Amino acid sequence: MSDYGESNNGIASENEGATDVLLIDDPLPGVRRLTMNRPEKRNSLIHPLRGAILEALREADMDPNIKVSIIRGAGPSFSAGYDLAGGNEGYALPFFSADGEGQWPRHVTEGWMSIWDLAKPVIAQVHGYCLAGGSELATCCDLVYIAEDAQMGYPATRFGVPDMHFHTWFLGMRRAMEMMMTGDSISGLEAVAEGWANRAFPEDILDNEVLKIAERITKTPSDLTQLNKRVVHRQMEIMGLRTGIRAGTELCALGIHTESMQQFIGKIKDKGLTEALSERDGEYGDYRTSES
Repeated sequence: MSDYGESNNGIASENEGATDVLLIDDPLPGVRRLTMNRPEKRNSLIHPLRGAILEALREADMDPNIKVSIIRGAGPSFSAGYDLAGGNEGYALPFFSADGEGQWPRHVTEGWMSIWDLAKPVIAQVHGYCLAGGSELATCCDLVYIAEDAQMGYPATRFGVPDMHFHTWFLGMRRAMEMMMTGDSISGLEAVAEGWANRAFPEDILDNEVLKIAERITKTPSDLTQLNKRVVHRQMEIMGLRTGIRAGTELCALGIHTESMQQFIGKIKDKGLTEALSERDGEYGDYRTSES
């Protein structure tokens, strides 16, 4: 969901000095790994982190020695979503999106969907919470491998409308409707059974299993892998996925003007984000309220 702040377009140099939010290594020949490094914030997606992810993926795409990239999160979660607690203060948007109504959902959708346009495959390695914006990032990766006990959901439907409406495409109408109506999450095992993720593993072996899969991908000539990635995406696009997600950003923009959204924003201002989220989820008994 949007951070609903006063975010403006800017140039990338305004986000310099935050490179430690993303760690980069090459754990195997041909494999580039990106680790979101805000564990104390459950890797909430501030502007510098989003920009660093997309820049690192583009660099890997242009590196002839890299055949596949992995995105994972440090600490207890993959990502709990966009930062709602003022973490973007002082940072510009990492890339240009036209101003006007719906700028935020168009901006983040354009960013994550650009992963589809990369030549080389990108793997999402998901554990812990994968919520809202975090689920958008993972969805736009080419392959998703998930911990069995991970939780993928979009709790922001309890106060607004999602930025990216991927659920119907990857989970089917009935499960999508249930998640939109309740804001409930699904486990890693359910995510595989419903078709959102490829496979689920116990969290303690997730790293190794993902590396095994990445290594198998590197055995295929990269020029063929790049074409075969496009084979799948082109079919989804012809069926209307990209058009549907783009159209959905307009519904997100409408959602910002609902009475319920304005009330939630008021709670954040009056009581702080933690209390507002606790009140939001208290009746459901999940997310942060289930840990207390």
